[in-house]
Amino acid sequence: MAFCLFSSFPMCSFPIHSKWKSFSYNRSSFRRLTIFSALQSDAANKNSTEDAIITRRSANYHPPIWDYGYVQSLRNDFVQDESYKEQARKLKEEVRMMLGDVVDPLEKLELIDTLQRLGLSYHFEAEINKTLKNISTNHISTAAWKKDNLYATALEFRLLRQHGYKVDQEVFTCFMDDVGNIKSSLNQDFKGLLNLYEASYLLLEGETMLENARELVSKLLKQYLKENNDHQYLWTLVDHALELPLHWRMPRLEARWFIEAYEKNKDRNPIVLELAILDYNIVQSMHQEDLRNVSTWWKELGIGQRFSFARDRLMENFLWVRE
Repeated sequence: MAFCLFSSFPMCSFPIHSKWKSFSYNRSSFRRLTIFSALQSDAANKNSTEDAIITRRSANYHPPIWDYGYVQSLRNDFVQDESYKEQARKLKEEVRMMLGDVVDPLEKLELIDTLQRLGLSYHFEAEINKTLKNISTNHISTAAWKKDNLYATALEFRLLRQHGYKVDQEVFTCFMDDVGNIKSSLNQDFKGLLNLYEASYLLLEGETMLENARELVSKLLKQYLKENNDHQYLWTLVDHALELPLHWRMPRLEARWFIEAYEKNKDRNPIVLELAILDYNIVQSMHQEDLRNVSTWWKELGIGQRFSFARDRLMENFLWVRE
């Protein structure tokens, strides 16, 4: 049995010693080696036990504020009640007709931009893509609807680039002076400046014209916030953009903010607004139902309790995945 214990260890476990090179199977030397092997075995077992019990450091993370009971209490009727879905379906058809009936390119771009910011564009992807494709195909910088119109040019530029269409920064050349700055005559066109500011965040590498324009426009817009408050809706949009540009925002959170802002717009479209509110509630209800199911699954796994050294952030991860 002692020999079996000895032979179970790999040969590399033993240091090479001169007297073991001439090892012989006499009783005394075999006994010494057996005792040495047994000691090595106890030490190895002790080390393996210690390795199996690993104590991880705790960062003392705060527990999640979205506890299981609260998540399970999130309920509304927008998914179960078919009347809401039917109402949303009718409103979507009305908006779809609007997209088809609008003739003026600028009005159509404004409607597309509003639908995107309200979180409704996914319902009208075919119509939006068709419109932008037509505008991109007939892209002429001297078209009457956008000639010498910074607002129209910047809005077109941003929407086309957002959807992957090729459009050159040179479309803004006519709005620059000889030294590359924005013409002084446009310093009070805050609606156009705001859209140029938002468009500048879709620049490509090496487009210094947009980079320089952004720096100057941001100064003019900050000055506008200090000195003007006549147009509350525009003021709100400018303040929101300077805080964080539209291109960097999370679409669903932006939709929540823009619905409230759009309600204060005197030129709002009531049908579009009604659909936006209803659609947001329906989608939110679907997310809440998904979150309840995920929360139950997460609690049954028990990973949040067993992995005390890691953050337990189910709600935050769910939000990022959805976005």
